[in-house]
Amino acid sequence: MMPNHDMPARFQALFREHYPVVLKKITSLIGDRAAAEDLTQEVFLRLYRNPPEDLDRAGAWLHRVLTRIVYDHYRKSGRQQELTEKQMNQAMTDEQTYPSNETAVIQSWERDVVRNVLNKLSERDRQALLLKEKGYSHAEIAEALQVNPKIVGTLLMRAASRFKKNMNAEEAMEQ
Repeated sequence: MMPNHDMPARFQALFREHYPVVLKKITSLIGDRAAAEDLTQEVFLRLYRNPPEDLDRAGAWLHRVLTRIVYDHYRKSGRQQELTEKQMNQAMTDEQTYPSNETAVIQSWERDVVRNVLNKLSERDRQALLLKEKGYSHAEIAEALQVNPKIVGTLLMRAASRFKKNMNAEEAMEQ
């Protein structure tokens, strides 16, 4: 294959066009701006090293890569994240006085219930709902889940329905 001398200019144009969007998506998914900047650099490093065949579809390609990189990030930091969350919850609970302590306990319980209910859903349902919650479009959700964009609305409705049913069952068990 002949080297493409046009690639550095093309890469710079793609970088300028897509960097803000990729950074925003990763930041919204992981909630840590500094880590998101590192992961965004990784996404563009992969683009530069192994560009897709069709650079006109770079947006979709970048989205797939950023999704994989965020998954990897969560897998690696999952254990650390759980520990940090527990420490944060403990610190918040310790800081608060009794009336707001009760609120913290209720909020913590609600978070646990929601997490339990999400964990009972299929991976696809869980991802669809979380991506929708983060403000992703139906097209982006279709791309991330690698499904036909036409079924995303139905998929989301069914996932929300299963979530609601599981939530009601969970709350009934708490009674």
